[in-house]
Amino acid sequence: MVDPIALRALLFDVDGTLADTEGQGHRPAFNAAFQDHGLPHHWDEDTYRRLLAAVPGGRERLRHALAEAPPSTQVPLDDLARQLHETKNHHYAERLRTGCISPRPGVERMISEARDAGIRLAVVTTSARANVEALFDGVLPATTRHAFEALICAEDAAAKKPAPDAYAEALRRLGLAARDCLAVEDSANGLGAARAAGIPTLVTRSPWTRDEAFTGAAAVVDHLDDRGDGAPLSLQDLAAIQARG
Repeated sequence: MVDPIALRALLFDVDGTLADTEGQGHRPAFNAAFQDHGLPHHWDEDTYRRLLAAVPGGRERLRHALAEAPPSTQVPLDDLARQLHETKNHHYAERLRTGCISPRPGVERMISEARDAGIRLAVVTTSARANVEALFDGVLPATTRHAFEALICAEDAAAKKPAPDAYAEALRRLGLAARDCLAVEDSANGLGAARAAGIPTLVTRSPWTRDEAFTGAAAVVDHLDDRGDGAPLSLQDLAAIQARG
């Protein structure tokens, strides 16, 4: 058994961590929104990877890209970014509903094992709450939603990652110290947010973040079903990572 005093909570990021929402969901949804609004913009994989690393937040990413390549429109860029983001979220939710997105390897197993061991679970993301709820409705089993004690979303944090606000709010709601928890992230921005809050962090790098620098991570793996030697990560492995983090 994992010592519940040593590891009391797992704090999961969403996009790229619980599921490959970036490649299977968000990027196609952004491109569909551009098309719906009659814009020539299109984010290929390299462009999207660059924007993910440079600009946290979907609407902020849109505003940045529109400023880089201003469209021929009289609509202020802030308003256009907001409209595009609303359209994009509709497309994203539809992709979730139609089964286009699947959990990352080991995620369902680890959630189940942690719940059975009495380890508390929380989501810590700066994605919109509606997108997080849609993920639980369309990607993860219905019972998984109830395993999470807290959902910290964009609406709950004053600043997006890499600011530590979302993680600080998670610690406040759970009533735990940073050393009691292990964050699970997939990006340098997420890692920076968790570490700024003092939380040891495991990085499960995704196809969209594999080339980022993860300085300060307690461990870096490809996914929860491969700790580096082909064996799946266990709760004991996570407790050891948390202890040295």
